[in-house]
Amino acid sequence: MINGFHALIYSDDADATRAFFRDVLEWPHVDDGGGWLIFKTAPSELGVHPTAGPDGEVYGTAPRHTCSLMCDDIEATVSELRAKEVVVGEVVDEGFGLVALIEVPGAGQMQLYQPRHSLAYELD
Repeated sequence: MINGFHALIYSDDADATRAFFRDVLEWPHVDDGGGWLIFKTAPSELGVHPTAGPDGEVYGTAPRHTCSLMCDDIEATVSELRAKEVVVGEVVDEGFGLVALIEVPGAGQMQLYQPRHSLAYELD
């Protein structure tokens, strides 16, 4: 029935954003013509979070959908990204994992994290 999951990143500078995923992260891709690159992503998983707590308190102003990059060793990944001149924020312990925000050209910030939770993408 469902055979894949396609995510979109909207960008004010699509060429710069595509170049980031192509040249900095070195993700394989296909060119659908005219520079419209579609990237093969790392293994993925989907989490569903409530917009409010049990007491009805709304959790911040988070968007309805987000995407994050995951890694096994955030310190090594941050060092590698900074060596490629990516702007990376401070690593913060968020409980569920170690998190840093990275700047994606044309697309704003994206969360990078080293998860502490079980990984659904390792399921058979």
